[in-house]
Amino acid sequence: MSVTRSHAPSTALFVGLAAILCLIGACTSRPPRAERTPAGASGAPAVEKAALPRTDSATLLALDKILAGPHRSDANRARDAYRHPRATLEFFGVRQEQTVMEIWPGAGGWYTELLAPLLRDKGHYLAAGWDPKSDLKFVQDGNRSFRSKLEANPELYGKVTVTALDYPGAINPAPPDSVDLVLTFRNLHNWLARDSAAAMLKAMYTALKPGGVLGLVDHRADPNAPVDPKAKTGYVNEAYAIALAKGAGFEFVAASEINANPKDTRDYEQGVWTLPPTWRLGDKDRERYAAIGESDRFTLKFRKPAAR
Repeated sequence: MSVTRSHAPSTALFVGLAAILCLIGACTSRPPRAERTPAGASGAPAVEKAALPRTDSATLLALDKILAGPHRSDANRARDAYRHPRATLEFFGVRQEQTVMEIWPGAGGWYTELLAPLLRDKGHYLAAGWDPKSDLKFVQDGNRSFRSKLEANPELYGKVTVTALDYPGAINPAPPDSVDLVLTFRNLHNWLARDSAAAMLKAMYTALKPGGVLGLVDHRADPNAPVDPKAKTGYVNEAYAIALAKGAGFEFVAASEINANPKDTRDYEQGVWTLPPTWRLGDKDRERYAAIGESDRFTLKFRKPAAR
């Protein structure tokens, strides 16, 4: 394993209010569908699907074997019902031969268990975590736990590259134009809370090859509620997320309802962290929240414009 640490000043990015309001106005309730095109696209995708990587049958076969593998705990396997990893990765177009960078895989590396073995032989998996020079205890503990997970199973994780993307101290996780696919799951709300979302998205844009894909999943706010740019409840307005990514230079390709949950009412005492898997209220009303399950989530696909 190798560790990349980089330090560079932040890049100030601004998203026009008019563009955001326009997108928000277009984000209305809709019946669940596997895939939908960008709002205002007159029924046509912003980017032709033929120009994007598509998951091939060999990758899906390998992924099925990994999903059923003995290295996954029962607890992680149980979350497949809410995180839909096979369908999600297929939507983002993952392929075994790609260089894939996951942003903030977390202390437990839930998706690392799938991506690292999938990419081990033909591709390359980069885990871009928290700044290793941070003095925050939860960051130190989380990085240590993630490292321990990798070191405990070198057969699966021995080729993982551990790097960092964490504003403002570690903002260059990979060489420019070197990554095929960037993935991040349930992290955008954290960056909004820290006023770092624009800088983080721009760093991902820089790392991607021209034509490369960004796959972004997060807790979806009520589209009819006022936009909270800090995402204090953990829920993010979908149109606002799209506007932020476009502000960083990305083209919006499509959205998917793979990770939708219509049972999620988004009005809980402790925000999204009331629901599993966090259970912030402990045993209080646990049966109610178990019946709801994990949060309603948007699943968005973007592309870095191809070289002209």
